[in-house]
Amino acid sequence: MHIAGARIKLSPLDESDLDLFIEISMSSAMMEHVYDPCTFEQANDAFIAKSRPWTMDSDGWLSLGITEVTTGEKLGNIGLKITSHEARIAEVGFMIKPSAQGRGFASEALNLIKHFALLELGLNKLVATCTVGNSNSYKLLEKNGFIREGCLKQNVIIKGEYVDDYIYGLCKSDL
Repeated sequence: MHIAGARIKLSPLDESDLDLFIEISMSSAMMEHVYDPCTFEQANDAFIAKSRPWTMDSDGWLSLGITEVTTGEKLGNIGLKITSHEARIAEVGFMIKPSAQGRGFASEALNLIKHFALLELGLNKLVATCTVGNSNSYKLLEKNGFIREGCLKQNVIIKGEYVDDYIYGLCKSDL
C-alpha cells in the first residue's frame, strides 16, 4: 500500500524508517507534548509493533512512513488505529521531525490519511488527541477540518505531571 500526494508518499513502516522513528521516540523535545521519551529498547519495540502487517480487523496501528517524493528524505510517520470496529472510528496520530515542521508536510500527510481512512477504508470518524499545550498539533487538526469536541482533564502524565488533552473529531459527513 502506498498513498501518494503532491510532495510526499505514505507507505507502511519498514527498516528504512527505523532510525528516524527511534530518534523521534527518544527525543525529549519531540515527546514534550506526547509522553515521556522512550529508551532505545522501548522505541525499537514500538517500531516492531507498529510495523506489523495491518488489516481492517487489526487492533494495532496502521503506521505509515512519510517520505518526500523528490529527495526520498524520511520526514516522520502518521498512522491510524481503529478504536471501534462497530462504529468505524479510528484514532489518528502523527510525528514530523523538527527540520520538516512548518513546511506543510504534516498537513499533506493528514489530508492524505483522512481521505484514505474515510473514503477508501469506509471509516465513519477519525479522532485525535493532543495536549492543550501542543498548539502546533491542534492548529494542524483544525486546519484540516477536525473539530474540537472537548477537553479531557488530567488525561495523561508527562514528566510526572498531569496534563489536559483536547479531543478532536472529523466525521465522514464533514468532508
